[in-house]
Amino acid sequence: MSSSYKNLKQECYEANMQLDALDLVIYTFGNVSAVDREKGVFAIKPSGVPYEELKPEDIVIMDFDNNVIEGEMRPSSDTKTHAFMYKNWQNIGGIAHTHATYSVAWAQAQKDIPIFGTTHADHLTADIPCAPPMRDDLISGNYEHNTGIQILDCFKDKNISYEEVQMVLLGNHGPFSWGKNAAKAVYNSKVLEEVARMAFLTLQINPEAPRLKDSLIKKHYERKHGKDAYYGQN
Repeated sequence: MSSSYKNLKQECYEANMQLDALDLVIYTFGNVSAVDREKGVFAIKPSGVPYEELKPEDIVIMDFDNNVIEGEMRPSSDTKTHAFMYKNWQNIGGIAHTHATYSVAWAQAQKDIPIFGTTHADHLTADIPCAPPMRDDLISGNYEHNTGIQILDCFKDKNISYEEVQMVLLGNHGPFSWGKNAAKAVYNSKVLEEVARMAFLTLQINPEAPRLKDSLIKKHYERKHGKDAYYGQN
């Protein structure tokens, strides 16, 4: 693959293949993108290509204004959402979108995912937000671009930092996750799906299950994040 974007395409390709390997997608649903801030471009999966047929050279390179910079195939139908998020949130390097079952179920129920346990608290200290279903005027407009507006409006309305909460549910639609790179975005997608599944099961066992108490939220989050983190080998 003779391209000045070879490494970016490879990163994006590997992240998309992880979506499939982690059982986060069915058929061709879902996509991951990876950004190169210095070049002002991002790489994204082409639309509707089965994962078993996808090749690194198929990955499409876009700018933040939705222009194709390199690639012969049509980019993901969600490209405008990715572009809007990259343009407005400067400190993210990768974005993933799936239709994973439990994440989508919470989105369809239009419910935030409560922080019930330490698995959730290991990754964030808040409930996972669910944005309200998109307004009719936005649906009839530039839909995928407006999906980005829907996400940013949710974080503004709830006064949430996108750097602290790296995942969201879109009411009646599904999840988006992001991170410092494409691999982290996929990681967060898998975490979101598992937390969604655990929360669902928790409520089946005890519909009145209490949220995790603040002291445990703080302890588990700070074990992995911040200056006093001590989890792992770093």
